[in-house]
Amino acid sequence: MKSWKRLLGLFACVLASMVSASRADEKQFDVVVYGGTSGGIAAAVQVKRMGGTVAVIEPSSRIGGLTTGGLGQTDIGNKAAVGGISREFYQRVFKFYANPDRWKWQKREQYRDGGQTRTTTGEDTMWTFEPSAALLVMQDFVREYDIPVVMQNRLDRTGNTGPGTIAKGVKKEGGKVVAITLESGETYRGKVFIDATYEGDLLAGAGVRYIVGREANAAYQETLSGVQVANSRNHQLQKNIDPYVKPGDRNSGLLPGIDPAGPGTEGGADHRVQAYCFRMCLTDHPDNRIPFAKPEGYDPLLYELMLRNFEAGEKGMPWINSDMPNRKTDTNNRTGFSTDFIGQNYDYPEASYAQREKIVARHLQYQQGLMWTLANHPRVPENVRKEISRWGMSKDEFTEGNGWQEQLYIREARRMIGATVMTQHYCQGRTVADDAVGMAAYTMDSHNTQRYVDQNGHARNEGNVEVGGFPPYPISYGSITPKQDECENLLVPVCLSATHIAFGSIRMEPVFMVLGQSAATAAMQSIEAQVPVQKIDYAKLQARLLADKQVLAWTGPKTTGGVDPKSLPGIVIDDSAAELKGFSNVGQVTRPFIGAGYRHDADQRDGEHSAIFKAKLPKAGRYEVRVAYPPNPNRATNVPVKVRQDQQVHTVKLNQQKPLPKDGFATIGTYEFAAGEMTVEITNAGVDGFVIVDAVQILEAK
Repeated sequence: MKSWKRLLGLFACVLASMVSASRADEKQFDVVVYGGTSGGIAAAVQVKRMGGTVAVIEPSSRIGGLTTGGLGQTDIGNKAAVGGISREFYQRVFKFYANPDRWKWQKREQYRDGGQTRTTTGEDTMWTFEPSAALLVMQDFVREYDIPVVMQNRLDRTGNTGPGTIAKGVKKEGGKVVAITLESGETYRGKVFIDATYEGDLLAGAGVRYIVGREANAAYQETLSGVQVANSRNHQLQKNIDPYVKPGDRNSGLLPGIDPAGPGTEGGADHRVQAYCFRMCLTDHPDNRIPFAKPEGYDPLLYELMLRNFEAGEKGMPWINSDMPNRKTDTNNRTGFSTDFIGQNYDYPEASYAQREKIVARHLQYQQGLMWTLANHPRVPENVRKEISRWGMSKDEFTEGNGWQEQLYIREARRMIGATVMTQHYCQGRTVADDAVGMAAYTMDSHNTQRYVDQNGHARNEGNVEVGGFPPYPISYGSITPKQDECENLLVPVCLSATHIAFGSIRMEPVFMVLGQSAATAAMQSIEAQVPVQKIDYAKLQARLLADKQVLAWTGPKTTGGVDPKSLPGIVIDDSAAELKGFSNVGQVTRPFIGAGYRHDADQRDGEHSAIFKAKLPKAGRYEVRVAYPPNPNRATNVPVKVRQDQQVHTVKLNQQKPLPKDGFATIGTYEFAAGEMTVEITNAGVDGFVIVDAVQILEAK
């Protein structure tokens, strides 16, 4: 008996020794951040500032995600809504370019940023930058705070086959993730975990519920999340384009990328994901330029739809080529056929690593072939070929890829279904989060999700939505936490809980950094209080976030810099109160404007955009009718305006290039009206430029 007990004791000692050795090989931290995106790096910095230990695991070979991966023309919405470490990043960019030595390919005074990214006098931030500059700033954060970053190592996702399943590399005990194991076999233990990836691999591997694709509008009583055929007017193909490989021959099959199952039920749910692309960093400097080259495996059929689109009348340049420092660009998608590889990413969010690599490679090959085609193909208009061909990849950016980056623009993948779901109602202010951890300020924005054949047998795009006109709004803490019964110690600042269209407003890099910092703050307070992340004291979280200069409430004008319609005399009808068909693009760059912004037709000139402004006149009399628009040289000079009351119709042509009085209104006529309703209708039929709709004012004539 004694010998048996002795053997048991010896076995226990050996087992304890083995466990001890195993634990010694494991890395242990307060917080483990999976994903070294901009949000992941911000989270790690905050953990360090709060005295915690942290590790960042980045599956790729580069930190910073899209911020260092080509997206240098920052999508902001409103700079004043960006605070904390996120704003500090842009302040560091400003200091970076204040050094004359940083200007190799042009002088500092030769560069001008513009639009929402314009650096104004006295501002200490800069919102446009080269990828290499952003990387250096991110690396400075890592060095300063001595943050351990594990590169090119991925979570073991074996066994994670869909929502609710647990990955082999995720160990859960008692409702908590206690450790994650990578494909290398390394294990990282933490008290709290943060998923800062664009894909949401950790949240999915932990068994947290999520969605891929678009919810039906009815799910949350929205109007912009489901299939959007009626709203898909921007970035649209020209009319009457044959979709078949051999025009008119259905038996020849559809051109690549056209979905035979589309478009689906208007407003209905589907599996489709908005398109991805690479945000190219181009240059026209001859000493730094790599000409566009035809890729191996080039498939001309991929670009046949684009060539037909040009031949059908497309006049626009198929890119947004935004200036960056040192004669470089951030180049993005534009028009109906461009850098977005529409319909080719549906499998990406749930795909294996090997499958994802193939999808990314396919996107790269497509975009390389696109640029070569635009620069060289004889069916591309000469003016487009001439402009495209003077640009090329930058020799000193993404040198390992000959100017092409590893980071694909993952606009949307998994979205967690968390404690709170952000919806269109939060964006537009009908619902307000009372547990804010940051602000969103961008337009509700979705790129196209599919190409299909319409009822007339022609190729069309679907999914593009651009609806704004609202001030910055708070993001709920509940949207970055799972439901407590699913996981008690996970925070998700990137693939957060939001519907498709709300995510389209939130999904901007400055916001991901804001939410990364807030997630890290919550993680540290959860550890200190020894409670689930869902149970921390929000008042305490709020106090720390404010002390760290986060912006949690919008105190600026609700009209985002415009003139308050209520402050004006007479009857004023803003575009937000008009009956709109089209005119879904919202602008705020050119001033003055009325209300939260103005709307435009994206230079469609198709006659399908209309805005009807209705006014109820209190009495009969003579009234002056005035129309507001911010003038610009790209505006139409012949905008049709119809003033109606009953059978009385007055038609005028409005020149929107013409300068206006200080109040921003042009008088189009003075008319006799009876008491009651009258309307002013603006369309884009037969115009020669952009058409703007902002507001209509009715004044009693003097």
